[in-house]
Amino acid sequence: MYFWNEVKEGLIIAFRAIRTNKVRSVLTTLGIVIGIVSVTLMATAIEGVNRAFDKSAAAFGPDVMYIEKWPWVSNEDWSTFRNRPDLKVEYADRIERQATLLNAVAPVMNTRRSLKYADKQMEMALITGTTASYISASGNSEIDGRFFSDEEATGGRPVCVIGAVVAENLFPTEDPIGKTIRVAGFPYTVLGVFEKQGGLFGQFTSDTRVFIPIHSFQSNFGGRRYVMVQVRASSMSVLEDAKIEVEGIMRSIRKAQPGMPSDFSINQQELLTQTFGPISLVISAIGLFITSLSLFVGGIGIMNIMFVSVTERTKEIGIRKAIGAKRRTILLQFLVEAAALCLIGGIIGLMFAFPLSLIVDKVLPTAMPISVVFIAIAISLTVGVVSGFLPAYRAAKMDPVEALRYE
Repeated sequence: MYFWNEVKEGLIIAFRAIRTNKVRSVLTTLGIVIGIVSVTLMATAIEGVNRAFDKSAAAFGPDVMYIEKWPWVSNEDWSTFRNRPDLKVEYADRIERQATLLNAVAPVMNTRRSLKYADKQMEMALITGTTASYISASGNSEIDGRFFSDEEATGGRPVCVIGAVVAENLFPTEDPIGKTIRVAGFPYTVLGVFEKQGGLFGQFTSDTRVFIPIHSFQSNFGGRRYVMVQVRASSMSVLEDAKIEVEGIMRSIRKAQPGMPSDFSINQQELLTQTFGPISLVISAIGLFITSLSLFVGGIGIMNIMFVSVTERTKEIGIRKAIGAKRRTILLQFLVEAAALCLIGGIIGLMFAFPLSLIVDKVLPTAMPISVVFIAIAISLTVGVVSGFLPAYRAAKMDPVEALRYE
């Protein structure tokens, strides 16, 4: 109880001192305001990018495997993978027949072509040729309308499903379903529109893509293209077993001898998160270190002004000690004053940081969870206590007689 009375008394004296020296207090807290704005903006950017990455990585599907010639991430020489034979569309049928732990298998071929509807055009859109199983193999079932059927895919019908960004560009004021677009001059009727996925990997999501039956793709754009086989495990609990099963089937298809390395790669979402995690950690640490330098400068400013304040109030300290104030009371008084200055600066900094983070969000994903607010306030108080300790200790150590004689 006595401690809290001292804190209360220290706060009253601190706010009285701040009111007495308004200009000096404002200039002193300016360094803390700038420091908190810098650190908070960096923290919101880090949080926003991490959330955007998690959302983007989720679009690849945690239970989806991508069988390809090239690995997504590797430290090995690229020539190791260059000499691998290309995958073939027929692999998808053989995997589907032999696998027991897969929910769906779909071959995928891509090319870039221009799109046109009426007077609207879109250049270099990603055209994906696949089968009706893609909707199950991708795990992305959020679609307005429908995906093409087995009959439409097998027959190579001129139908398509478009991404949200394609729909926004070609049909800003119309419902795309039932309309006919031209893909590199070939007419395709829109059956459905995928919901917008967004995120950092826009071109790899469905947003900017047009999906057409693979036979139509091969007929109009050629069959000698990079092939990927997309498979989805029947459940997360059998994902690892499904991966082993797929690897065995692929080695059998490719006639890989026992002991020989596989001449294909099975890519998963997990590879992206494992690669991005350490990189994100290092960038975050460097970014926070650089921005925290501004807080350090602000803390030096607080320490300097507190030394000046102790010198100016030497007689006040002497009088308080003469009437019975303990060293701890004087120490607490100046610590509370330094912490109050930093807390005010921190709160003002947060008031600036929030609208600024909304502006930054236009070009870089940001997020300000409540934890960032509490951390910013805790950092403000810590800087106040640390920077105010030496001046407060000097005040607490003063001899009351010498302090009363001070002119």
